[in-house]
Amino acid sequence: MIQIQRLSKEFNNNLVLNELSLNVQTGQTCVIIGRSGCGKSVLLKHIVGLLRPDSGKVLVQGKEVASLKELELVALRAKISMVFQGGALFDSMDITKNVGFGLLEHTRMSQKEILERVEESLSLVGLGGIGNLMPSELSGGMKKRVALARAICIKPEIILYDEPTTGVDPISGDSINELIRSLHDKLQVTSLVVTHDMKSAYHIADKIAMMYKGKIILEGTPEQIRETTDPVVHQFINGLSKGPITEVVDTFK
Repeated sequence: MIQIQRLSKEFNNNLVLNELSLNVQTGQTCVIIGRSGCGKSVLLKHIVGLLRPDSGKVLVQGKEVASLKELELVALRAKISMVFQGGALFDSMDITKNVGFGLLEHTRMSQKEILERVEESLSLVGLGGIGNLMPSELSGGMKKRVALARAICIKPEIILYDEPTTGVDPISGDSINELIRSLHDKLQVTSLVVTHDMKSAYHIADKIAMMYKGKIILEGTPEQIRETTDPVVHQFINGLSKGPITEVVDTFK
């Protein structure tokens, strides 16, 4: 479904992506782990065509994203949903309008059809009947669920998640993990999740890939990652203050 081939991207002489390669199979949930600021979100922006690579390729369903014409890119994006780190709900719109926004803007569905799809999506995330509320009336965990409802409302083939459990308490975070797993099983979508939350990664992933110095340095099942002897991956997944990652950081002090 997604093929990333030797992708490189530089900002102000800072090499963020360094010939990064990764394949995500159709129907798979792939979780990319790595420290904050390592380029995980930059990678997502290349997949949806918001950034163009300096070199290398990103292919979605066999089509090179950077080479697509505007209408082709719009058609591709219609198959992809993004769940943003902060939810990114529109504060001035009620929940119904937030969830149905994509359908209203990009389809010819009737208002009745949109309302039915919105309620269906909200029910799938356990929030049926709250369409008349405003985002300011929701808790952080509920906002995350609404963002998930908006993502699935267009019935995408791919869902991209940017730090889905950031900013919520551990119980809400676990609930969101359960929801992501459940939606994947029910909807049979391909999911790419970027996170530094290892509890979340182990819970939802079919495959985990570790990003470090702009590359994927190791990928495998959750069990393989948990049992790895790679010193960089071992330090990160166990949250250790000492190891090769922090030794590199220390050299810049």
